[in-house]
Formats: sequence, C-alpha cells, structure tokens
Amino acid sequence: MTIKQNTIKKFLVDNILYAVLLAMFVVLILISPSFLSLVVIRDILMQSSTRLIIALGCMFILIVAGADLSGGRVVGLAAVIAGSLAQAATYYNKFFPSIPELPVIIPVLIAVAAGLLAGFLNGIIVAKLKVNPFIATMGIALAVYGFNCLYFNLPPNNSQPLGGFTKSFSSLGGGSTFGIPNIIIIAVICAVIVYIFQKKTCLGKELFAVGGNIEASRVSGINVSLLLILAYSAAGALYGLGGVLEAARTGSATSNYGAGYEMDAIASCVVGGCSLSGGLGSVPGVVVGVLIFNVISYGLTFIGISSYWQNVFKGVIIIAAVALDVRKNRKAD
Repeated sequence: MTIKQNTIKKFLVDNILYAVLLAMFVVLILISPSFLSLVVIRDILMQSSTRLIIALGCMFILIVAGADLSGGRVVGLAAVIAGSLAQAATYYNKFFPSIPELPVIIPVLIAVAAGLLAGFLNGIIVAKLKVNPFIATMGIALAVYGFNCLYFNLPPNNSQPLGGFTKSFSSLGGGSTFGIPNIIIIAVICAVIVYIFQKKTCLGKELFAVGGNIEASRVSGINVSLLLILAYSAAGALYGLGGVLEAARTGSATSNYGAGYEMDAIASCVVGGCSLSGGLGSVPGVVVGVLIFNVISYGLTFIGISSYWQNVFKGVIIIAAVALDVRKNRKAD
C-alpha cells in the first residue's frame, strides 16, 4: 500500500464517523428543509449548552483515565439547591418561606460549591483510598441522589416540583445579551476557560501526563493524587453549573433532574476524541461531540421519529467511536 493510500485510509478511519453523521444531517434537511431555520439552530445550541458544560467536566475525568458515574446526580442536586434558593418572594409555594429573595449569585455559588464538594469527595476516594473510579463514583451517585431526595422532600415543599424563580435567575437560561442567549454565552466562556487551562497552564499539561502514564508521572515528580482530586473537583463544579443552568433553562427542578446525563457526557467526549485509556481530549472535540448528539436527538424528534430510535443511534455511535479508539491505541502500541 502506497504512502498516499495509507494517508487516505487514515483520514477515512479518523473521520468516517463524522462523515456518517454529516450524511444524517443532510438527510434531516432533505426530509424537512425547515430544520435549517435560525429558530431550530438556536434551540439546538441552547440545549447543547448545559450538555457541553457537563461534558467538559467529564473530559477532565477521562483525560486522567478515570470514570465518573455521579455526574447526572450531581447535576440534579445542583438544580434543586439552586432552584430552592432562587424563588421569588411572591411565589406561593416557596421552599424557604422565611428567607427573603436572594441575589442570583448566591444560589449559583452554593449550587456550584455543592457540585465541587461531590467531585472533591470522588477525588479523595479515588486518589487517597485507591477505590476503583467506577465503584467510588457509583457510591457517591447513590449518596448524592439520596441526599437530594431528602432535601427535596423537606416541608413545606414535600417533593413538589420547584418553580417561581426570580427573573434574574431565569434569565441565565432564557434571557439574552445583544441577541445571543445567555446560556450559550456562559457555555462558550466555560469552553474557553477550560481550553486555556489545558493548553496554557502547567497543571493542565500535567493532567494529560497523568492520564498517559500514571507511573511515569509519579517518577517524574508530579503529584498524581493532587491532580486526580483537582480533575474530579473541577468536574463536580462544572456539573454544578450545568445543574444551575438546566433549572434556569427549564424553569423548574426536581430530584430526578440530570438522570442519565453522565452517560450522554461520556458518549459526547468519546465521540469527540477523548480516549477511555486517558491522556487524550480536547475542547473542540467535545464541542463537536455534544453538537452531534443534540442534532441527532433534536432532528429525530423534529421529523417525528420515535424517541426510542435516539437511543439506538446513540448506542451505535458510541460503539463505533470506542471501536475506533481501541484501533488507534492498538496501532500506537
């Protein structure tokens, strides 16, 4: 096989998944040309914004060759905490009737801090107690969900869906600045910050080193435990922010918010080029991965295809992406 043929083959292997998805996008447009309207594109980007922030958190975990099954439950906890503290003073079913209307920054910071704490606990259990990441994060997921249900069931709320948010809080998910939805602006800012952290800071580069070869990192003097805790904590904080924005976007919150979001985040990261073996991952790739899944979900619903097919397509895409990842790693070895 010639060098040119090898180059073409490598290009096809690296990009065939995107070519198939692009073909699906074209098919959606052919079936329903209105799919390309500005309203549809705006809706897709708004729905993708919270998923992107959550996926960026997941990317930190995958880069250090970890795993996190608690992401969705942390999103739900943050949504409920933020929602319970962001209700208008005039709302008839206020979660905390005796607390006055709070500035929007307070529920946001408390919810993000709750997510960071959950991520920090994940990091401590994985880095210090040496518990397998799947088991550690599964345990935290159960504990977080249990705590969230207990909190959500406090009187006088008694597990009623939260609503009646202040205008300033709702504007985070539904408002706009210069015609651009605030939720999209926030997601872009998060993506830029994570990108700069990865590319321009020593800690960001050391995370890749840990994921690439943890033993070599230890020998070279890198504080592996600290970086693992940092990765899980950063992920938790981003999950928390994602939960805040999801509550603001939908105008509601329940203890079941975020269920399954961690799987979508992992899938988006893998499709976007993150390796399950660690050491690989990029913000642009994750952005593409998130958009791919949201275009599929929104598109199939838009043209009237059963939502059950979404899971079928997602499953096939995930398997294909992981198979390509395994093939690349095998060749690298």
